[in-house]
Amino acid sequence: MTGEYAKALMGLQARTPVLIALYDQHDRLRFANAAFRSAYHVGVEEAPTWAEITRRNHATGSGAMIETSDIEGWIDAALERRGSAHTRTAEVELHDGRTLFVTETVDEKGWRLSIAADVTAMREEERKHRRDRDFALRDAQVDELISVPDRRHTLGKLADFVQNCADNPQMWGCVAILDIDYFKAINDRFGPHGADEVLLDFARQMQGFVRRTDCFGRIGGEEFMLILPDTTVSEANLILDRLLEKVRSARPLANIPEFYYTCSAGLAEYREGDKVNDIYVRAGQALHLAKREGRDRVKRYTLPGSDHEFRPDQTS
Repeated sequence: MTGEYAKALMGLQARTPVLIALYDQHDRLRFANAAFRSAYHVGVEEAPTWAEITRRNHATGSGAMIETSDIEGWIDAALERRGSAHTRTAEVELHDGRTLFVTETVDEKGWRLSIAADVTAMREEERKHRRDRDFALRDAQVDELISVPDRRHTLGKLADFVQNCADNPQMWGCVAILDIDYFKAINDRFGPHGADEVLLDFARQMQGFVRRTDCFGRIGGEEFMLILPDTTVSEANLILDRLLEKVRSARPLANIPEFYYTCSAGLAEYREGDKVNDIYVRAGQALHLAKREGRDRVKRYTLPGSDHEFRPDQTS
C-alpha cells in the first residue's frame, strides 16, 4: 500500500462511525479507531485485553450490556467461543441505547479484526413493523383458535363486497358458506381437543385456495364464509369442488390415521340490488340443500341469468 493510500485509509478510519478494532494473538487491543474507543470507553494510549475491557465496562455500566451476576464465568465462556471460530457475527446492545452488528475475522496467527456497524435505526424500523403487524392483527379481529378472521370482521368484508358491487356495475362475485359435516358427532367422539384439531386442519386446507382478493373467515362454530370477488359462479363452484376433494383426503388426527371428515358448501352469486342479508340467506339456503342431499357437496342457489348448465342444482 502506498503512502497516499495509507494516509487516506487512516484519515477515513478516524472519521467513520463504524467501530474498528484489532486484537493480537493474546487478545490484547493493538489498534482501535475513535468510534470503538468512544463506545467501549478505552483511552487513546490504552491497550487492554478484550477481557479487561469487558470486565471494566460491566463494572461501570458502560459499553456492551451483559446481564449476568457472574462476569468472570461469562468472560470464560465467551473466550472459549471466541477461540472456536475463524469468523463470527453477533448483535451487541450498548448501554447508550445503540445496537451494533459485529463481524470478527481471525487469521492463522490468531490476530482478530473486529468491525461493528450501528444498526439501531434498522432495528427500530423492524420493531415498528412488528408493532404495525400486531395492531393490524388486532384490528383484523382474528379468531384466536384457528387464526382466521372472526364473524364480525368477515361480515364487515361481506358488507364491503356488496357495497362495491352496488357502486360499480362492472363488479361481480360470489359468496359461499361452508360447514364441516357431522361436527357435533366429531366433538362427541373425539372430545373438544379432537374437534379443535379438525377446525385447525380445515383452516389450513382453506389457505391453499384463498386468493389475495378473497376473504375467508369463521362465522360461527363449524361454519365458515368465503367471499370471492370478480369470480363467476362456475369458477367459484370449481374452486369449492377442489377444496372439498382436498378436505376429503386430509387426516387431521395423527393418532387416528383412519379418521377423515368432509364439508358441505352453499354458493350464491351477487345479484343487482342485493343487500347483505339477501346474498347471505341465499348461500345459507344452498348450504341447507347440500346437507339435505347427503352432505360432502357444493350446491348453488341460482336465479334467472345464472349459469344454466348448473341450474338443476336448485331443484329438490
